[in-house]
Amino acid sequence: MPQWEGKSKGTSTGYKIFVFLIKNIGIGGAYLLLRFVSLYYFLFSSSTSKPILSFYRNMLKFSKSKSLKLLYLNYFKLGQTLIDKVALMSGARTNFTFDFDGEQHLREMIAKGSGGLLLSGHLGSWEAAGHLLKRLNTRINIVMYDGEDANIKQYMDAITGEKSFNIIYVRGDLEHIFKINQALSNNEIVCMHADRFLSGNKTIIADFLGMPAKFPEGPFLLAQRLKVPVVYVYAFKETNTHYHFYSTGIKNFDSQKGDTVQIILNDYVKSLETMVHKYPEQWFNYYNFWKS
Repeated sequence: MPQWEGKSKGTSTGYKIFVFLIKNIGIGGAYLLLRFVSLYYFLFSSSTSKPILSFYRNMLKFSKSKSLKLLYLNYFKLGQTLIDKVALMSGARTNFTFDFDGEQHLREMIAKGSGGLLLSGHLGSWEAAGHLLKRLNTRINIVMYDGEDANIKQYMDAITGEKSFNIIYVRGDLEHIFKINQALSNNEIVCMHADRFLSGNKTIIADFLGMPAKFPEGPFLLAQRLKVPVVYVYAFKETNTHYHFYSTGIKNFDSQKGDTVQIILNDYVKSLETMVHKYPEQWFNYYNFWKS
């Protein structure tokens, strides 16, 4: 079945066009062009549209008309989050506002002095969350696969000012594990997506929206073994200028107390399901997510 390949869509030319619009016309101008780009994907990108339509029709049980409306909105919201990412990273002027539900849990986590692990998924905007978390006055580390196109990465590095977070890349060796441990020992925050895996990675199965789905074992194994505070976090775009950030309460998993990897995964999936139902248009997994 179609799987995630560790890479995002897009080209460096596309990024350059949106950066030009953001700097010369503003984010509103970039959003205007995005409407046409979203329509193109809506009409012609069957490889990404089919999994999202199946998600709306078969998993969330939406009508055909509602599913089609959400499909276009899904592409548009994804494009907006990418434009916002570029705007934030390039230092462009923005007027974004935020609600922050559960900030006290993250501050409590930092006060414990042992660092903390933040788990999320490919829904909403990681980049917005990363920039918002800088208000916690501790170093933020985001773990991600090193699958971005080299030209895009080079271009973004050239236009980006001082990052508000550090990226720990996963490159097929164990270097990222050492960096994660080092960050936690320095009382830093480590953020990970916990919903995607590359072919060949170890996986674990959980019931998600009524069907068995594979999840990467790594994030939940770390949550079990590191014995550091764990929370689930999400950031969703609610209007053109407003984001809503969510953090659950602190979870202290311990294998010696019977917390298995499966138990931790099941707990995470409950949180993920809640957010998917609340923001279905911001589910950004464009492949067959469920186990065949």
